[in-house]
Amino acid sequence: MTLLLKLAMRGERVRSAAWILTVVMLGAGLVSYIQGYFTTPEALRAYARVISTNPIFLGLGGPVTEPSVGAMAAWRSGGLLFLLTAWMALTIVIRHTRAEEESGQQELMLSGAIHRAAPLTAALVIAAVTALLAGSLTSAVLIAVGMEAAGSLAYGAAITAAGWVFAAVGAVVAQLVRTARSATTLGLLVLGGSYVLRYAGDASGVSLLTWVSPLGWSHLVRPYAADRWWVLIVSLVATGLLLVLAYGLSARRDLDSGLLPVRPGPATGPCLKGPFSLAWRLQRGLLAKWAAGVTAAAALFAGLSGVAPRLAQQPGRVLEAFLQRYGGPSGDPVDAYLWIIVLLLAYTVALYPVLATLRLHQEEHSGHAEALLSTAVGRLRWAAAHLVLGALGTAALLALGGFVTGLVHTLSMDEPAVGRMLLAALEHVPAAWLVGACAAFAVAVLPRVSVALSWAVWGVVVVVGDLLGPLIGLWGWSRIEPFHYTPNTVSGEPFSGTPPAVILALTALLTTAALIRLRNRDLG
Repeated sequence: MTLLLKLAMRGERVRSAAWILTVVMLGAGLVSYIQGYFTTPEALRAYARVISTNPIFLGLGGPVTEPSVGAMAAWRSGGLLFLLTAWMALTIVIRHTRAEEESGQQELMLSGAIHRAAPLTAALVIAAVTALLAGSLTSAVLIAVGMEAAGSLAYGAAITAAGWVFAAVGAVVAQLVRTARSATTLGLLVLGGSYVLRYAGDASGVSLLTWVSPLGWSHLVRPYAADRWWVLIVSLVATGLLLVLAYGLSARRDLDSGLLPVRPGPATGPCLKGPFSLAWRLQRGLLAKWAAGVTAAAALFAGLSGVAPRLAQQPGRVLEAFLQRYGGPSGDPVDAYLWIIVLLLAYTVALYPVLATLRLHQEEHSGHAEALLSTAVGRLRWAAAHLVLGALGTAALLALGGFVTGLVHTLSMDEPAVGRMLLAALEHVPAAWLVGACAAFAVAVLPRVSVALSWAVWGVVVVVGDLLGPLIGLWGWSRIEPFHYTPNTVSGEPFSGTPPAVILALTALLTTAALIRLRNRDLG
């Protein structure tokens, strides 16, 4: 058991440290933002009134019962920090259980004097400690900058509780399916469903939806306001029940198998005419899932665009800040809200080319690429197939998101918007391609750390971007990410061809360098 813990800690020391640092920085950054921007109690109360009368804002972090700096900062960052910590714990458990079992490492370890449940226990301990550190360090930093101790401790405990619950979720899904990819997909579906339930409950005022959401339990603690510590009992009980279920399922299944039956493949093999048809077969499932998610998200947020005009009735400073950041030349609250939807879709879809490109790393690591390249297929055709399909899929997802946003807004507001929303979404394609090109360069040049580097690039782009960066006090940092240079044409900014041309040139340069390196280096 001690050896397994040491091995897991060694593998997680950099990755988990980055997760923890992100959580702590976001928590402290939001406090700095609130303190710097809302300098008077009147401004805080005005901001709280805006939140209380807007379903979109209520869904982001729940109701604000006390207009204090701590409560407002927790409202701003809580939804994100709970989500990030839960995601972190979920992936840690799957990585050190199902992924190691799939690779054969766990079978090798279990051939020694190690109990069958030891790998699962070690993974859970690492995930629990990491979540505890994220919550504890966030509390310590907030107390150090002058926040109330009781509220800071409640906030940190809520962050930790979200991680513990989803560590247990990861332990359960790792027993159900055979592959780490399937376990991760299933776990993220649970996480996404939990977020949607919590968002819908807070936005609509139906508290039952929030109570049935595991992420909602952390929100219901209400740090710096009610400080309801007793709600954490629900998280602890749920964690315990899920762990009992996970260990019970683990004892009932065979090694390298899942409890859910594996769907058999077709009786005859597919007609694969080359690397492009193979890459399409490998990536079509991912694209279909993303298309469904983008459609649902675009329809949901566009359907709420009718509440944007209410912003014009809110106190001056809040409306002024909102329109200054997102309103563009038109200064229309509806246009500003539609531009936020486009930004949200763009930053999210930028992850798709990263995942599509990392398929190259997965094929190389599993040995599938070596078997394929032993035939008449060349390296450049193999790599180009995945990169081209990833690029086309990115453009298709952004076009789909823009079209759905414009269509739903047109139907709900009786205001034609399909054409301009479609064009606004497609303007972000070069920036998303550049994020994917960075992932391709990492896979080709630094394959051992390519996964971490690719995720880090996307994470930095999102954190410092125009959507999240200003909210956490990272003023000016957005200049280092490509989406910053896409004009807000929804609100009337003129389009310029120079920024996308430069971004496309950088994309071509990185992609070419990646292909040259892939052609010359040893695989594996």
